[in-house]
Amino acid sequence: MRLDKYLKVSRLIKRRPVANEACDAGRVVVNGKVARASYDVKPGDVIEIAFGNKSVKVEVLSVVETYNKEEAKELFRYL
Repeated sequence: MRLDKYLKVSRLIKRRPVANEACDAGRVVVNGKVARASYDVKPGDVIEIAFGNKSVKVEVLSVVETYNKEEAKELFRYL
């Protein structure tokens, strides 16, 4: 699954265009490297997102095309 779509499905970022802009601006790092929106996310990847002056670091646990709001938290775990 594409990185921008994963960020939306997992609800780390609310909208896909916003996720796409964050990737283009270099604010999303996967496994220590700045990632593009087209990066293919796999279980075990570590994603770090910079939101202004704070950052969020998560590990991908599973990749699923669609998820409801309550179950979206099971797609990743905070580090």
